[in-house]
Amino acid sequence: MKSRANIFSLRNSHYGFIIAVFCVFHSKAQNDPQAQNIFINSEAQQSIDYWNIKKPTLEFHSSFKPYISSTLYDFSDTSVSFLHYPIKNFFLSKTFNEGPDKRNQYNFQILPLIDLQGGYDLLTSKFVTETSGGVHAKLNINNDFTFALTALGGRVQFPYFIDTVIQTNHTIIPGLGRGFKNTDGSYNYSNVSGYLSYSPNEIFNFQAGNGKHFIGEGYRSLLLSDYSNNNPYIGINANIWRIQYNVWYSWMKDFSQYDGSQKSLQNKFGTFHYLSFNALKGLNISFFENVIWQGTDSNRVRTFDVNYLNPIVFYRPQEYSVGSSDNSMMGLNISGKLFGCLKLYAQGVADEFFLKEIRAKKGWWANKQGWQLGAKYINAFKVKGLTIQAEYNEVRPYTYSHGSVQQNYTHYGQALAHPFGANFKEYLGFVSYHANRWMISAQGLSATIGMDTLNSNLGQNIFASYTSRPYDYGHKTTQGNKRQLMQSDVRFTYYVLPQMNLRVELGYIQRSVKDDLGYQLQSPYIYFGVKTSIHQFYRDF
Repeated sequence: MKSRANIFSLRNSHYGFIIAVFCVFHSKAQNDPQAQNIFINSEAQQSIDYWNIKKPTLEFHSSFKPYISSTLYDFSDTSVSFLHYPIKNFFLSKTFNEGPDKRNQYNFQILPLIDLQGGYDLLTSKFVTETSGGVHAKLNINNDFTFALTALGGRVQFPYFIDTVIQTNHTIIPGLGRGFKNTDGSYNYSNVSGYLSYSPNEIFNFQAGNGKHFIGEGYRSLLLSDYSNNNPYIGINANIWRIQYNVWYSWMKDFSQYDGSQKSLQNKFGTFHYLSFNALKGLNISFFENVIWQGTDSNRVRTFDVNYLNPIVFYRPQEYSVGSSDNSMMGLNISGKLFGCLKLYAQGVADEFFLKEIRAKKGWWANKQGWQLGAKYINAFKVKGLTIQAEYNEVRPYTYSHGSVQQNYTHYGQALAHPFGANFKEYLGFVSYHANRWMISAQGLSATIGMDTLNSNLGQNIFASYTSRPYDYGHKTTQGNKRQLMQSDVRFTYYVLPQMNLRVELGYIQRSVKDDLGYQLQSPYIYFGVKTSIHQFYRDF
């Protein structure tokens, strides 16, 4: 279709990103930091889920991440029955000039990031190692201003099933950016994110940074996920009554013309709106829209389009008013909490929506939609610490793609939504059990992906232009060369020091792939790690 404190990028393509200054209001400092971003991995997310499902509020909006600390005012880490990484974390922090009536209070926090992992790839009979390290630092001033910086880098190797994906995509490491390959098959990488955030009062938060956003209640998101690399953005968050409204403007990079040089990366831009409404304490309804447009190319010069600065506008009529052929998209997110232990959630995305064609049931190529259904069950069967989650995702062919490949729903060579792209059906299941300092978890995935054939664009590859489709009607989800993917991950985790998320992990991944052309591959992988990282790293793509 035509489409609260994150950083200055210090990396290659983002030099010179200009930060806008929003400091218009000022109010008295609060007792707690109001402007921090809280962006955590799926394991730490369970802590917030336990609190939010058991004690839903009208003020907290759980589907937009990163969370702003002011929206978690009622959260208490003691409400979670197992040891966990504290959401309100003041470990290794120091406050200066502290006092209830003092101005210019400063709080500084620094957390070391360690990600050391060794594994054995049984397919290739090779040992692989991941050695990463860095730091996460935050400075809070008067509780209403935050500067945060996260720097991570290292030398990493991956098992065969991950390494082949990286090698076939310009050595881009999912979620971390470009990797530089060494002679031994390992990659060097660096990744920097962060933000400036200012909350002048309890309603508004203004941000400028380099980072990611995630929309949804599930493991996957069909609207916007954290699978791709960081990107520079400027954002506004408003919380009024039962409503939270987010608008942010992003600067991204297109890889369609990439030839190995930084100059070949082309600019693309995006504006995103997300309106979240807590209709009841246990019922949330949220609306999403965005537009993606290309920057300068060989045919024209174009930068950020001021027509998309309006924070309260529907983009479809806006596109028509300016004669635009940009890529806009709409979505819906709904969740409900029941019985103090269950959350049901659903998500829908419409990249094109023509009711006449949908009713005709002729498989029109531009019926580009996707949907998600899921459930989380905490303290399952009255067992404290037992969590069960099930999720289903389906996306029709050609969703997220565009006639101009520079305007597809991607950034830095990776999907902005689901890592499979389009034309797939996916089933996910999760079981975890927490007790004191340890956790046992199991994750399962079963997916059918309709892969493009050698000479035909059948809608899976969102980097291809939809103008190269072979026909207009008769398209079905998973059409093409059907790839059957099954993957399981069983892991034991022991938290040595929960305050800094220091943990040891021992796990086993079993991955199986086969398709209609007779390709089959089994990829068993055993791993052991020592980590403090709090960000999400995916291995199921």
